[in-house]
Amino acid sequence: MTDTPARSAKSDRTSPVTFYRQVVAELRKVVWPSQQQLVTYFLVVMVFVLFMIAIVSVLDLAFGKAVFQVFGGSKTTNK
Repeated sequence: MTDTPARSAKSDRTSPVTFYRQVVAELRKVVWPSQQQLVTYFLVVMVFVLFMIAIVSVLDLAFGKAVFQVFGGSKTTNK
């Protein structure tokens, strides 16, 4: 057992006004990126995403061809 008295859930909650004030205070501390930084970050993310799309596409094509080779990609007809 603990020695601290039990607190009610009501006393631990903050009011919506207090929450809003704390959010605004935290947002004022944020260092926002400049337009040049934002463009640079955007380009880096786009290059990375396009690179990952290329890798996944090549792997999908390779695995697809491999599956067709293993499971009967060749067409044989019985007459």
